[in-house]
Amino acid sequence: MRCLQLALGLALVCGLQAIDIPQATRNLDLRKVAGMWHSMAMAASDISLLDSETAPLRVYVQELRPTPENNLEIILRKREDNKCVEKKVFAEKTECAAKFNIKDLEENQLFVLDTDYDNYLFFCVESTSTAPPTLMCQYLARTLKVDNEVVQKFDKTLKTLPVHIRLFLNPTQVEEQCRV
Repeated sequence: MRCLQLALGLALVCGLQAIDIPQATRNLDLRKVAGMWHSMAMAASDISLLDSETAPLRVYVQELRPTPENNLEIILRKREDNKCVEKKVFAEKTECAAKFNIKDLEENQLFVLDTDYDNYLFFCVESTSTAPPTLMCQYLARTLKVDNEVVQKFDKTLKTLPVHIRLFLNPTQVEEQCRV
């Protein structure tokens, strides 16, 4: 059993290191991603990260705020103790414009995989502090309108990553997301 866990962990780590950030997002313009967003779909490498309203990575992004230093403040909502709480996560820039370090959450990194700035943004958060390492991805939209082409694009993007669990939210679920 230990060998199986070690093999799975090693495979996931190798897969995470292979995350390719598309050329379009390598030159990410943070000012253009600023503003309000809605979590439309979530995916994770481990179902326990998303399986309930209080799961550790079941968070709803509300707003992205670039800082003057090109870091990113992420305003999100999460259910804790049977109520919604607002949290702020600080993502520190790296050499790559689409990659950020998140020290608040141990050894996590955030990758922006794709965006058109006006309609959608796909990102993943990778944690290497857990055994095995974990990956959570989200599709964010500017409006609550479901765009099937973007949903298909998100699903296609996920197929290139070591993500096995997908949770697509319908518009009613998105409207009822955790509110403070």
